[in-house]
Amino acid sequence: MTQPLKIAVMGSGGLGGYFGARLANGGADVHFVARGAHLQAMRSDGLRIEGPEPIHLPRVSATDDPATIGLSDVVMLGVKLWDTDSALAQIRPLVGPDTAIISFQNGVLKDQYLRAAFDAKNIMGGVGYVATAIDRPGVIKQTGPMQRLLFGEFDGSRSPRGERLLEACLAGGIKAELSGDIRREIWQKYVFLVGLSGTTATIRKPIGPIRENPQTRAFLHDVMREVVAVGRAHGVDLPEDFAANRLEFVDTVSKDMTASMHHDLERGNRLEVRWLSGGVVELGLEKGVPTPLNRAISDILALHAGGKAA
Repeated sequence: MTQPLKIAVMGSGGLGGYFGARLANGGADVHFVARGAHLQAMRSDGLRIEGPEPIHLPRVSATDDPATIGLSDVVMLGVKLWDTDSALAQIRPLVGPDTAIISFQNGVLKDQYLRAAFDAKNIMGGVGYVATAIDRPGVIKQTGPMQRLLFGEFDGSRSPRGERLLEACLAGGIKAELSGDIRREIWQKYVFLVGLSGTTATIRKPIGPIRENPQTRAFLHDVMREVVAVGRAHGVDLPEDFAANRLEFVDTVSKDMTASMHHDLERGNRLEVRWLSGGVVELGLEKGVPTPLNRAISDILALHAGGKAA
């Protein structure tokens, strides 16, 4: 009998906690890395998912020290982008020659940081779609039914480790897919996420009113058009009209949907704007592509980017 896939979830918040819980529920050997009150609640009461498909795992393996987990088959990286450097240092004891490290973080700059820290053969690409947040310690709340996980080798091959992870995801009820062009998938999400985060955070409204008002709808479309132009300049296989495609997708999501950056702004937390709209500006400058709207979003949110503590 084959051993269950050993998965370390580095960052057990909205995304990591949600997909980690589903993987554990499906029989994978999941180890959560968390901290503070969330960790204490997971140790005493397990992990609970509230929303369309609730889950309660009364007992989970949770720690604040990744070194206690040991070598893992897969390391899922779900920390906020500003914690990436410290997370990459902490996961070293988990990584062996065959370990797959997959960042499900936001943006497209994330995989550059992984390649700078680890051997390229350890790195797979990943994209997660789910609207979740830590509602209270030990509890992840999902708003809306959308959940999807995509991952794959950057060379496009269908590897045995990718197949094993796909099998574990499907066993846990995750809408998962092994992608043959994961770089394009990462950029496709980036287009949507930059539009969603930039508009909901600067307008301070969920997506419903933004998509219904002609002026803010056009703003959302044009923000996404800039991301598409930058991606295409970097050689990513995105159709020229992909922003219009994403706008049609926006019409299908819950009207109450916002981005995690909007949640963070409301709560006075740090923001990922430097890597989202700010990343578009940075990558646009590399190729001489103008990005005035993303520059405006980055500038508008600059004084909030450090959170209330700053």
